[in-house]
Amino acid sequence: MTVELLILLVVIVTALAFDFTNGFHDTANAMATSIATGALRPRVAVTLSAVLNLVGAFLSVAVAATVAEGIVRLGEVSGHDLLLIVYAGLVGGILWNLLTWLFGLPSSSSHALFGGLIGATLAALGWSGVVWISAEGGVINKIVIPALLAPVVAGLVSAIGTWSVYRITRGADQGKVTTGFRWGQVGSASLVSLAHGTNDAQKTMGVIFLALIAYGELSPDSAMPLWVMAACAFAIAAGTYLGGWRIIRTLGKKLVDIDSPQGLAAESASAAIILTSAHFGLPLSTTQTVTGAILGTGLGKGAEVRWGVMGRMVVAWLLTLPAAGIVGAICWTLAYYIGGLAGVLVVFTLLIALATVIYRRSLRDKVSSGNVNAAPDTGLGPGDPSPAQQPRVAGSTSEEA
Repeated sequence: MTVELLILLVVIVTALAFDFTNGFHDTANAMATSIATGALRPRVAVTLSAVLNLVGAFLSVAVAATVAEGIVRLGEVSGHDLLLIVYAGLVGGILWNLLTWLFGLPSSSSHALFGGLIGATLAALGWSGVVWISAEGGVINKIVIPALLAPVVAGLVSAIGTWSVYRITRGADQGKVTTGFRWGQVGSASLVSLAHGTNDAQKTMGVIFLALIAYGELSPDSAMPLWVMAACAFAIAAGTYLGGWRIIRTLGKKLVDIDSPQGLAAESASAAIILTSAHFGLPLSTTQTVTGAILGTGLGKGAEVRWGVMGRMVVAWLLTLPAAGIVGAICWTLAYYIGGLAGVLVVFTLLIALATVIYRRSLRDKVSSGNVNAAPDTGLGPGDPSPAQQPRVAGSTSEEA
């Protein structure tokens, strides 16, 4: 087995690890509102979401093509150098995902990956190495502009939907209305999960595709291998099943108090926008889309919106690209100047060490399926009451993610 093949295998394993973190980081996008309103029990919700993420990953490869060809200028780099860029970008994305998960921040896994790739590319090739804008799209057209528009559009659509729902059901039997909307939420949350698999799993497919191009196994015009699609589908589904309870609590309980009609409106708006973006190959942030939709339901109902929580989320969004980019650049520098397989393994060891530190810190204040719906404070991150201080849901388990 050659050194380059070993490096390729490490890159693929790291890519699937990113996909796994993407799954548990973004479970909240599909299921936070359904869990918050009681439409689905926590463990049932994440199981359903995992299955539909798995199915959704096989529906399209348009987003994967954008990631594979729309960030790094492939004419300027190839082989070992391209493998290092992909690898360093993945490490940047994973570490940002883990850090924001620790603090319960629903930031964008997509932008963490893109930021890591952009930072590593800038370190390796300079400004010209990044496809900022092109006839086919580029970073500005296909990442930055959708990131700005998605939460605004989702917020407007869900606000109008929420306002309309409450107007239409005014005077109706609220017990029957609530039951009906909870059943509706099962369908709309399932659609968001399907859309999330279609959009997010493809980003890792695109990264592995890049790595295979660098190794010489594929050309930019090759079809996406079935084994890449299957591996990414199962990795994101496994991560989704783990739960991501810290971020589910933030979206379901901390931003807006959600009723079933609001949940249905938010999920329906999110699913429509995410599926549309996947069709056009736009690697949209599902996190920003869903958060905008949840915010819109609060505005549409005239409910209290905790703007302090929203403000901290926006700060995290603004920091995601540059923070992941800085980590990606540092990791590329370490791997490049140490050189060869040794450089890759040093960065891999660093990743494992930092991930372990973050996980051990999370154990001080667990959030699990048993306490995810307990009333938290309105802050974010470590410091919420411990499970022992919070009521538990009958029949729940104590796993945490």
